[in-house]
Amino acid sequence: MVLGIVGSHFGLAGFVKIRPSSGETGHFFRLETVTLRQGGEEKAWKVAEVTPHGNALLMRFEGVTSPEAAKALNGAEIVVDREYAAPLKDGEHYIEDLKGLAVVSACGQTLGHIADVLEGGGGQLAEVTLASGERRLAPYRKEFFGEADFACGTIILLEPWVLDTV
Repeated sequence: MVLGIVGSHFGLAGFVKIRPSSGETGHFFRLETVTLRQGGEEKAWKVAEVTPHGNALLMRFEGVTSPEAAKALNGAEIVVDREYAAPLKDGEHYIEDLKGLAVVSACGQTLGHIADVLEGGGGQLAEVTLASGERRLAPYRKEFFGEADFACGTIILLEPWVLDTV
C-alpha cells in the first residue's frame, strides 16, 4: 500500500516532508521500516524519526543525515504492508482495492476495468481501461460511481456517458 510521497528536504539533519495519501497521519508514528519506490526501484529503509509539522509530517531515515541525501529521496512513494495503512471507517476502502474491479453499467454490461485512481485538481479520477484497450478518466464521485462489490469484483458506473469521447 502506498502511504504517501516523499516531498522536499527539510532542515539540515536529513528530514523530508511527507505528503500522506490519506488525511490520516497517526499510523506513520508506528512505522519502523518502509520501502521507498522511486524510478522503478525499491529499497527498504529504517525509519529513524517521525515528527508532526503543521498539517504535514517530517520523517528521517537511518543513514540520511544531510539535506543532499534527503533531496535524493524526493518523489519516492512510501510503500508498506496493509497492516500499517491508515485505518478505514465504515464505507471507506483503499484505492488499491479498487484496482482491477470490473466497471459495469446499471444493466450489468461490463464497460471496462479500473486501472487506477488518480488525484486530480478537483478530486479523484478513476482511470478506466475500456474493452478496446483505450483508457478514459471519470470523476470518482458518488454521483458517477455506486458502491463497489468486492466479493463480485465489480463497481457500478451510474453515468456511463462519462466514458464517452467527444
